[in-house]
Amino acid sequence: MILLRVSLFFIVLLLLPDWYIYKVYIKYIQHKWQKRLYWLPTVLLLMVLLVFIVAHDSLHDAFGIYLIVTLCVAVPKLVFVLCDILMKVLRKFLRIPLFGKTVSSVVAIVTLAYLLFGAIKGKEYFQVKQVVFSSPDLPESFDGYRILQLSDIHAGSWKGNAEALRRAVEICNAQYPDLAVFTGDLVNSRADEIKEFMPVLSKLRAKDGVFSVLGNHDYATYVQWDSEADRLANIDTLLARQEQMGWKMLMNDHQILHCGNDSIALIGVENSGKPPFPDRGDLPRAQKGTEGMFKVLLSHDPTHWRRSVLPDTDIQLMLAGHTHDMQINLFGFSFSQFIYPEHKGLYLEGQRGLYVNIGLGYVLFPMRLGAWPEITVITLRRK
Repeated sequence: MILLRVSLFFIVLLLLPDWYIYKVYIKYIQHKWQKRLYWLPTVLLLMVLLVFIVAHDSLHDAFGIYLIVTLCVAVPKLVFVLCDILMKVLRKFLRIPLFGKTVSSVVAIVTLAYLLFGAIKGKEYFQVKQVVFSSPDLPESFDGYRILQLSDIHAGSWKGNAEALRRAVEICNAQYPDLAVFTGDLVNSRADEIKEFMPVLSKLRAKDGVFSVLGNHDYATYVQWDSEADRLANIDTLLARQEQMGWKMLMNDHQILHCGNDSIALIGVENSGKPPFPDRGDLPRAQKGTEGMFKVLLSHDPTHWRRSVLPDTDIQLMLAGHTHDMQINLFGFSFSQFIYPEHKGLYLEGQRGLYVNIGLGYVLFPMRLGAWPEITVITLRRK
């Protein structure tokens, strides 16, 4: 279903700009073979798309590369068309020559360069976000306490590129956090994806340790298994490997953190998402024994905040991931905002907060554009 929706989007993205450019410019070329040659890239891309639709299971790993190539062909054309229309409108009202075709071509070339940067370097363009969360409920000893948050590593997408994750871990350790947390989606599906990166990720350090929860991809529902027992065994293996890395798993459980004479509760739940995502989170069980304490919740899906956390608990701060900000954010705009009301950054309701980390890794297509891979440092402050 996802592949079909993506396919329809790319068919429209390919055909509409080509139709405009052909009608306005190409059809006036005298040589028929040149007119036909113009359509060749689009025809080839649509033929390859048909192959992916028919045999997507066996070609799944190559689909991301196809998406990048298609974006690099279609998006500059779309930008050219939009600029060309804008220049024609401006020329009509201003009644001066604006060199519309030249300007539109330059903007399209710049757009192509930006897309190539996102595909080649953007997915490794690690950004450290410094965030402050203030609460009157925070114990005095924790004023200034620093939590480093990672999310959505998607290890299978980094295959053969452990060096990039090594650099990310070095950046994390250079923040000298009091606590490090990971808010889910360590792998795309299979626990074996993490084997290559265990020596690297085991070097992540924080004074009070590294804690982790599961995300929707960690339940391995996106691949075919010979049996349900095999899928469940895969989850057990993933849990065991995180423990081997020194990451403490919170499976509807909590950990009490101490500083001076004070303490706060770190709560972690299994993925709690709306269909079709798994809903395994058990908040009552996870926070039992933390009554009256300042609480930080790790929960992968940000929709959990409004569904259960705000109405049913007194948890002061929730940390989530999941959205990736759809890996593309241009001038502050991302399509993720139409799906997730809270899709990136810090959100507040009164004295309570949610932080959505847009992830360190990538999935489906190997690109990040504007929605750069994120390492978050959250400083707790007492109001």
